[in-house]
Amino acid sequence: MRCVIVGAGGHGRVVLDILANAGQHEVLGFIDSNAEMLGRRMDGKRILGDFTALSQLRETMNIEGAVVAIGDNGVRRDFADRLDILGIQPINAIHPSANLAHNVTLGRNVVVAAGALVCAHCQIGDSVILNTGSIVDHESMIGTATHVCPGARIAGRVAIESGAFVGIGATVIQNIRIGYEAVVGAGAVVITDVAPMSTVVGVPAREIKDLSDSDGINAWMMPEFMRAHLAQSNPAE
Repeated sequence: MRCVIVGAGGHGRVVLDILANAGQHEVLGFIDSNAEMLGRRMDGKRILGDFTALSQLRETMNIEGAVVAIGDNGVRRDFADRLDILGIQPINAIHPSANLAHNVTLGRNVVVAAGALVCAHCQIGDSVILNTGSIVDHESMIGTATHVCPGARIAGRVAIESGAFVGIGATVIQNIRIGYEAVVGAGAVVITDVAPMSTVVGVPAREIKDLSDSDGINAWMMPEFMRAHLAQSNPAE
């Protein structure tokens, strides 16, 4: 299938590598909202335009499919929905080194990176990212537009609801439910259910209301949350 990658950032580069290794689709280029990147090349593929140009590009370049390579869960889900309106098929990017059980159910616009392991009878929703080396054990459900970061380990019969973020190296024990749009900090060990739209960090994981509750947690522990906090603290920057 002739396809494009929506998002020309670092995750876009990862997705391009996955598609190149899988060899199932022809990547024509990137779509990105940064006007300064228009016409440039990244890893040999041209930046073709922003999302508003995609309808015209679909006709002129015979684009059949696309994968949204944007880290923000909500934005990724929104762009995937808009692909359907344009008549462009959201496709999956599955690295050939990933190991998926034969009875795993995959949605659309799913990215499964190198070394990921998905065990028997798991359900993976639309626009999910299972990043490098992550593990999802048996009978777990990963909801729409969730991001499971590199090295995270999800035990059996875990339910992760839509839009959640599970940080690098986090561990979630069996039979846990993580609520929609919750954030699990990097390295956290989750042993109880996580409420929707909450943030938990530490070993064992505990909910925090703001960064001052986290006993001086380092920025690398939860980079996505830290960036959002800094943006709110410095709106003029």
